[in-house]
Amino acid sequence: MSQKNPTIIFLAFFAIYVFWGSTYLWNKMAVTELPPFMLGGFRFCTAGLIIFGIAASLGHSLRITRKQLGNSILAGVLFLSVGNGVFVWALKYIDSGFGALIASMYPLFIILMMTIIQKRKLKKMTIAGVFLGLIGMLLLVTQRQLSIEPNFWLGVGLALTAILSWSSGSLIVAHVETPKNHFVSTAYQMTAAGVVLLLASLFIGEEWSSPLSWSGRTQIALTCLILFGSIAAFSAFNYLLKNVDTEKVSTSAYVNPIIAMFLGWYFLDETITLQSIIAAAILLTGVYFINVGKGKGDKEAKLKTEV
Repeated sequence: MSQKNPTIIFLAFFAIYVFWGSTYLWNKMAVTELPPFMLGGFRFCTAGLIIFGIAASLGHSLRITRKQLGNSILAGVLFLSVGNGVFVWALKYIDSGFGALIASMYPLFIILMMTIIQKRKLKKMTIAGVFLGLIGMLLLVTQRQLSIEPNFWLGVGLALTAILSWSSGSLIVAHVETPKNHFVSTAYQMTAAGVVLLLASLFIGEEWSSPLSWSGRTQIALTCLILFGSIAAFSAFNYLLKNVDTEKVSTSAYVNPIIAMFLGWYFLDETITLQSIIAAAILLTGVYFINVGKGKGDKEAKLKTEV
């Protein structure tokens, strides 16, 4: 089979567009019944162990150095324990489509952090993107009909904290040594993140329950998150990075929020306001300008959208 088989490439794009866009819906469905840290811990420990099995079956060595292990744990905490676990917690208080739009501000956070911490000079296109991104964010979070919802601002704060953690991880992990094989690296990161989330769940006293006692809807949501959101979409993402231009892969940043908003509206009866549509258009245009204005050497700003 050709490595650049058009059918495989199409299916891979379908995975990063639809599966990752659907994770907001699946997380929202699950977190309405399960505590967020227990949910994330169960998901990532299960997915991590499955990926360990896949890596071993493909003949990859699972041995890594202590330094690689420490960096994998750091990456798992920043990307998944906080970046995902806290974001799922936020979905208890905000709609899944709304959360997806907040998550789309990830490139904006990256650029602002690079400007403040690394003193990077911004290109005109990037400056325009940052400006549009900030306008879109303000329009999104200042909707009167949403701001009066109970714990709305708590949800927004948690979501922004999660995106800040993910952005910090992108800047830090890009410069540290992790396992070279993507499967092995991901397995260690997911498993470490899952263990941290389960420990955090025990520490704050979340009430655990057996998967057998969960509703059918929650069982389906967790299964989809593990198999499609974590394993299939991530594998597709890495396949595309090796076979398609990175700029094309990054288009998932514009598609995922639209998928999430539609699914939240269709399955969960979430409201899509005119102001949300306008904010989404401005925000995603800003993200596009930021990506176009990025220097080719800014690999730490590469977009990755799993939640």
